[in-house]
Amino acid sequence: MTGASTSGPRLVLTDDQWRERLNQQEFAVLRRAGTEPPFAGEYTDSKTEGVYACRACGAELFRSSEKFESHCGWPSFFDPAESDSVALRSDNTSGMHRVEVLCANCHSHLGHVFSGEGYSTPTDKRYCINSISLRLVPAGG
Repeated sequence: MTGASTSGPRLVLTDDQWRERLNQQEFAVLRRAGTEPPFAGEYTDSKTEGVYACRACGAELFRSSEKFESHCGWPSFFDPAESDSVALRSDNTSGMHRVEVLCANCHSHLGHVFSGEGYSTPTDKRYCINSISLRLVPAGG
């Protein structure tokens, strides 16, 4: 299953190198596919215009114009900034089938994507993304 490509990441670092770049919570989510608690992330309710980049490598992932309120507890987007900015892969952990969303550049875990939930968005998709996986770069800044 692919969003862009599930070929190897362009940025490859060792766990020790990632630990130098990321704090403990960021490492747990981005590099170990953890999940931050719902309604706890800094971007869940953000209305700031700008670009959401990967906190691990800085690659552009999503834009505020594709962000919507899903009331699920995590920032939700209906489409990535570019079709090749994220990679998708099957995730059968936690006793269910989901589709994991990864940064295409460094393969850091971002969250999961769901479809067919009935949101009135152009794609009928909800990219449910951990705030801790993102860094918002405000428009004009």
